Order: sequence, then C-alpha cells, then structure tokens
Amino acid sequence: MTTPAPAPERTGAHPRYALAVLALALGGFAIGTTEFVTMGLLPQIAEGIGVSEPTAGHVISAYALGVVAGVPVLSFFAARLPRRGLLVGLMGAYALFNVLSALATGYGMLTAARFLDGLPHGAYFGVASLVAAELAAPDKRGRAVAAVMLGLSVANVVGVPAATFVGQNLGWRAAYVGTAVIAALTMALVLAFVPSRPGDPEATGAKEAREFFGSSQVWLTMAAGAIGFGGMFAVYSYIATTVTDVAMLGSGTVPVFLLAFGLGMVAGTWVAGELASWSVFRSLIVSGVGSGVLMLAFWAVAPYGWFLLPVVFLITAVGSILVVNLQLRLMDVAGDAVTLGAAMNHAALNAANALGAWLGGVVIAAGYGYRAPALVGAALSVLGVAILLLASWHDKRGARLTPVDVGAGEERSYAPVSSRS
Repeated sequence: MTTPAPAPERTGAHPRYALAVLALALGGFAIGTTEFVTMGLLPQIAEGIGVSEPTAGHVISAYALGVVAGVPVLSFFAARLPRRGLLVGLMGAYALFNVLSALATGYGMLTAARFLDGLPHGAYFGVASLVAAELAAPDKRGRAVAAVMLGLSVANVVGVPAATFVGQNLGWRAAYVGTAVIAALTMALVLAFVPSRPGDPEATGAKEAREFFGSSQVWLTMAAGAIGFGGMFAVYSYIATTVTDVAMLGSGTVPVFLLAFGLGMVAGTWVAGELASWSVFRSLIVSGVGSGVLMLAFWAVAPYGWFLLPVVFLITAVGSILVVNLQLRLMDVAGDAVTLGAAMNHAALNAANALGAWLGGVVIAAGYGYRAPALVGAALSVLGVAILLLASWHDKRGARLTPVDVGAGEERSYAPVSSRS
C-alpha cells in the first residue's frame, strides 16, 4: 500500500470554512435544543409518563450516561472512517432516537430512548471540533472550536425557549419531533458544505485508546470536567420548579430564564475563544472559582424573583468558558489520539450532567428544597478546581516535559511525555 504524501502546511482558512462551520454548528443547535429542553419541560414530562419530578430527572441522567457510553465505543469503531460520512451518520442516529423519545409511552421506554439519543452526542461534537480546527487558519483553532460550540449555545437562546413554549402548548413530545427535523437538516448541510476528508488508514481504536487512557493528564482533565461542571446541571435540571415554587414567578416566565441560560452560553462561548489565546489552563481555574461563587449567589437570591435572572445568565457564561477550554486542553493532552480527545470532553461533561442532575434530585427528595442543588453545585465547583490544581502540580513535578499547543498558539503549556507518546 502506498502511503499518501503529507498535505502541504496551510496558513489560512479553508475557502468553505464559514459555510462548513455553520453546518457543523447547526448540529450543535439540534443537540443542545434536545438536551436542555428536557429541563424546561420536566414537570410536563413527569406528568405525561406518570412519575414524580425527581424521578423524571433520571431521564436527564440517562441521556448523559448515553453520551458517556457512546464516546469511547463510537471512537473505537470509527477511528478510520471518513469524518464527513461519520458526521452524517451520527446526526441520522440522533434524529431517529429523538423520534423514538417522542413516541415513548412510559418511563422505561423514555429512559431507554434518551440513553440511545445520547450515544451520538459526544462523538459528533468531537469530530465536528476536529473538522473545524482543520479548516481554520492555524492561529484561529480556539475560535474555530468555539464557533462549533456556539451552535449549542445559540440553541439555549432560540431553540430551548422555543421548544419549551411549543412543549407547554402542544405537548412535550412535539419538542423532540422538532429537533429530529433539525438533525435531518444538518445532515443535508454537512453533505453540501463540509469538504470530504478520507479517514486515517493507520488509525486504530485500540491504539488511540491505549495512548489516550494511559495519560494521567487526560484522566485529571476529564475528572475536572465531570465534577466541576456538575454544579450547573444541579441547578439547571430543576430550574422550572425553582422559578415557579421558590422565586414565586409564573410558569410563563420559565422560557425567559431558559433564554437567560442561553444568552449566558453565547456570551461565555465567545469569551472562551478569546481567553484561549491568553491561557487555557488559567481560564479553567478562573471559570471554576467563578462558578462556585455564582452557585452560592444562586442559593442566596433564588427566593427574590427576578433578581435570580442575572445570576442564571452568569452561571452559564462562566460554565461555557470552562467547556471550551476543557475541549482544547483534552485535545492537547491526547497526543496522537486526537479524535478520542476531542470527543471525550463531552463524555466528561455529560458525566457532570448525570452527576449534577442526580445529586440535585437526591437533596430535593431528602427534603432540603429546590435551593439545595446550588450548594451541591458550589461544592462540585470547588472539587473541580482542586483537581485542576492537582493536574498542574503533577505536571510540574514530572522529570521530563514536552511542549504542547494550547489553543491559538500564543502561549504554550506542558504535559508529561507519556501523554504524547
């Protein structure tokens, strides 16, 4: 077999970069709308399938666990597949399982459908991030990844409030049908605008897995995401009832709070792309500390109606800075297992989703009320920062260090040699 000649080094963005990123971001829009609308419609879903709201919260955790399970499995089998075809296949599966969610007749069926729907999530974002980074100019890699993630953020500004409104008026099933349609549209746009790229014939899932999971920096970074980001989901999962029963506002205001979540994500994702040029690691520390402070603020102002709104905005703004920079850091410490590194960030973040939703439900079911998840979130944020500091300490004490690119190329951080070999 003849080895293809390496592609010449590229100094500018691909001519179809903007349209390709738009197509990739639309997939993020579909995924973000489906994932987060469940929080806004949780009371309606609970009533529709005949369970309590804390029990219905397990449906959120099921989706998150699907993401966690799907990333390593799909990455293992898809290491050699052409990336455009893989993106189309993942979106097709996402559309199918959204339809299955809409057709669910009970708690068990809906939980299974949400688990299946989560399987393509992380792999899609991982592959889409890699494609966007390849198409961008080398010094705009952080911004390219942020642009793809912006689809998820915009979903929370437009998609989630709109789908919540539709679900409240036409039934929660209609929200899942709508997102299936958006996923199908994404498939068409990816085929139209994303350049065809052959798979890597030398790549093997086993080789990538050995390299990726053999790095201590990988494990510490994923743990920081899985724990530190759990606080946002602890409060977000139960935001509908917090708004109506704690803040004492009408159910019609819930989409407004979901809009604030979305606007915070958009603002935070944009800022994250800029901060990546400054320092990925320091951005992670700042966002982790900020998240803990804001969780305490959420607990304090929750009973005071509209005063809760700006806190909700800031929680997701800071959380989005964490998300983008975790994505970049995992891609950096992954060595040659870059596909797995790009995707596993979403496994870690959805482990945070499952953990936060579950712990939030535990303290609510224990009788501590709907403010208590914010205190859980503050504790998770502190633990996340502690893990990042441990990663830094472990990094600095290594006998042999090698430089790795950390985003836009203006700063370099260091990871152990074992993470690159």
